[in-house]
Amino acid sequence: MAKLFFTAEDGARLAFSDTGADGGPSVLALAGFTRNGRDFDYLARRLREVRLIRLDSRGRGESAWTGPATYTIVQETRDALALLDHLGIERAAVIGSSRGGILGMMMVVTAPHRVSGLCLNDVGPVLERAGLERIGTYVGIQPAVTTLEEIADRMPHAMPGFHNVPELRWEEETIRRYTETGHGIALPYDPELRTAFEKAMAAPPVDAWPLFDACKDIPLALIHGANSDVLSPAAALAMAARRPDMIRAEVPDRGHTPFLDEPEALAAIHAWLDRCFAEQRSDLCI
Repeated sequence: MAKLFFTAEDGARLAFSDTGADGGPSVLALAGFTRNGRDFDYLARRLREVRLIRLDSRGRGESAWTGPATYTIVQETRDALALLDHLGIERAAVIGSSRGGILGMMMVVTAPHRVSGLCLNDVGPVLERAGLERIGTYVGIQPAVTTLEEIADRMPHAMPGFHNVPELRWEEETIRRYTETGHGIALPYDPELRTAFEKAMAAPPVDAWPLFDACKDIPLALIHGANSDVLSPAAALAMAARRPDMIRAEVPDRGHTPFLDEPEALAAIHAWLDRCFAEQRSDLCI
């Protein structure tokens, strides 16, 4: 999949992909903290009749490494909106995995007219400290092993909450999370993301419920990994209580974050897209 590029407001060269149906409804996919647009490869195989746009946030994938001071929710939200501007898209549905979901909520807060709906993948206004600390144990750390095969072998033990995952899927995940070079295994993101992560973890807690409540007027969906250590069942229930109309799917045998091609996830995404694009109803997922 060839990457395209645009220039952000501060001159950073950022990568994205733009695939799917020409003229179809626009869906913007935003990945997790250290991840990139390839995280949505599984979902892309199962979507049709939508224009799927996937951003590599700065410091990730093929986008420029601009330093920890720029790896912030505010800046990355601006980048997402700048991508829509670059493509001439007035309004898009947003699918956000983990941090990408927070960016989606921020887009609603800062530019509500640009977001036609939001699908949150295992993220919400309340996140478990223990799960975030687990993520912090590997952010920016270069792997000690020397081959992707070794990483794939260890992946099932390194991903808590994931069960009954085919071996081939772990191999696919490995090449999305790491790259193999002539000098060994490298990270597909700026290791300085760790500095930004540690700064965020050290900051006083922020009440994120206003971000969630700002989504009251748009179609909302939640995909929740049943074994997630980041989004608790209690938090998911509290979100559903505040938004009884929220489409919700709990994905068994998945931790943080579901792959989005599980039957439960696809059914929820299908229903959510139908609400987002009620005037263009057709089977958007297969």
